[in-house]
Amino acid sequence: MKLPHRRQFLHLAAGAAALPAVSRNAWAQAYPSRPFTIVVGYAAGGATDVIARTVAERMKISLGQPVIVENVTGAGGTIAVGRVARAVPDGYTLSLGNDASHVMAGATYALQYDLLKDLEPVALLSTGPYVLTARKAMTANDLKGLIAWLKANPDKATLGHGGTGGTGHIAGFFFQSQTGTRFQFVPYRGAAPAIQDLVAHRPGWGACSVSRS
Repeated sequence: MKLPHRRQFLHLAAGAAALPAVSRNAWAQAYPSRPFTIVVGYAAGGATDVIARTVAERMKISLGQPVIVENVTGAGGTIAVGRVARAVPDGYTLSLGNDASHVMAGATYALQYDLLKDLEPVALLSTGPYVLTARKAMTANDLKGLIAWLKANPDKATLGHGGTGGTGHIAGFFFQSQTGTRFQFVPYRGAAPAIQDLVAHRPGWGACSVSRS
């Protein structure tokens, strides 16, 4: 694959899967002949995990082999991607991530692998917007009211997101810069646990959560 194509992929890679190149020896065997593993860099129950499990069910039918979804969380999904980058390039280990783990990570982390050279794009699986949510008990009834409350209560709210350097984290900074608000950030190993704490109103938890819908 030529470099311009790879760059284009990185610009369009939200929700894309990445797969190491398949060795010639692997194709000499009957393929597929054993289970596949899809490594997801976020906690179970989040958007990326749900997509992975939906795709896995379809793959089982079309490929006739079990497909295991493994959640390897931490460092904005880069631990999971690194595991796939170092895996044997036999076509049985795939990485399913998003723009954060497969694009922005290259600018925010000192990676032990090369996103362009060590991974091969397979498919753009889905796209979707990010949403800002707050507890129902929040006094603000709309976005305008939320911004007003945040301005009146600087640093009293916390925003949960799916990992440092990820799109939710960056979206929070962008929101602050555009609205003149200030709040604290709380990184999670995925959007699902962030939303759980938001709904449960954990001690020390504030107002909002950013996640992919």
